Amino acid sequence: MAVAEKALSYGAFSVGDGRPRIGVRVDDSVLDLSGTAAAHRRPYADLVAGPVLNPLMAAGPEVWAEVRDDAREWVLNEPLIALSDVTPHLPFDVADYVDFYSSEHHATNVGRIFRPDGEPLTPNWKHLPIGYHGRAGTVVVSGTDVVRPDGQRKAPGDPVPTFGPTRRLDIEAEVGFVVGVPATRPVPLADLDRHVFGVVLLNDWSARDIQAWEYVPLGPFLGKSFATSVSAWVLPLAALDDARVPPPPRTEPLLPYLEDAGTAPWGLDLALEVEINGTLISRPPFASMYWTPAQQLAHMTVNGATLRTGDLFASGTVSGPTREQMGSLLELSWGGRDEIPTGAGKRTFLEDGDEVVLRATASNGVSLGEVRGRVLPSRHTR
Repeated sequence: MAVAEKALSYGAFSVGDGRPRIGVRVDDSVLDLSGTAAAHRRPYADLVAGPVLNPLMAAGPEVWAEVRDDAREWVLNEPLIALSDVTPHLPFDVADYVDFYSSEHHATNVGRIFRPDGEPLTPNWKHLPIGYHGRAGTVVVSGTDVVRPDGQRKAPGDPVPTFGPTRRLDIEAEVGFVVGVPATRPVPLADLDRHVFGVVLLNDWSARDIQAWEYVPLGPFLGKSFATSVSAWVLPLAALDDARVPPPPRTEPLLPYLEDAGTAPWGLDLALEVEINGTLISRPPFASMYWTPAQQLAHMTVNGATLRTGDLFASGTVSGPTREQMGSLLELSWGGRDEIPTGAGKRTFLEDGDEVVLRATASNGVSLGEVRGRVLPSRHTR
């Protein structure tokens, strides 16, 4: 049971028409944490009463450890519910959502696709973690269908833009970090563990043609804001202690608030999988990410921006150095040039009816579960 003990993850669930409760997932079963904590009169019972994890996440590392110790015992000795009998819900209320761009391999690939005759990386890329603010209100739980978005599109040869469904619907395989304890001051590199409650898998759905027309000069907007899918179960950050690895070597000097050479910097050794229509198309490695979660959090708050319970920040697309390790269709198809075999035919970008599933496993054997979503036709065409 050792691996299962480490792999306990938290989420919100209901059975039948019941009110959402807080549960602990272990393998293919769920412990009713809300009911069990109340029955045992645990001091934190009100924090896990539901319907979301936010009260528990705000309580801090000491309470998180206490709950985890109890859950380890209860999953062995208390009744469990089959995972197939529960309905998962969005596990936490999302306060804000920030998405980074932290894979050097992904950023280099994108630069080569769009700037084949220029430098693939922008001059600032190795000096700060580039990111953008997304839309918290369209973060959805795994299993939620994603409607093909409409918007303005303009190909390079078109005289004027047109409106309609995106023709280049893409996915981005990412890892998200969920903030528990708020902060009103910049968070230094060493304090990540005091604020981040856990980790989710994340699919940053992207409409590449809408994004390409709108993003100059201010960056992603409607091409990203229509949906972001997260896994239903949040894995505590502590469960990944044994999966910490050094980040790749840094090749440019960093400003003091990002300089982690003296703080035992760490990334995470996670093996992601991207599946479309039942066919595995890619295995992105998270260990190769250039910017660490601690650097992302430090940069996100260095200007005085506050942290709130439920803030979500994502890694950006995870891609490795080889083609079979790319985390987006933009890269795998090389901008739409090459077709990718899937379980329902070849693709450059997603078609209506396609189902995307992302999975991840850590090097210590802990599963991060999955995040899945199926593409529905645009409302514009119904």
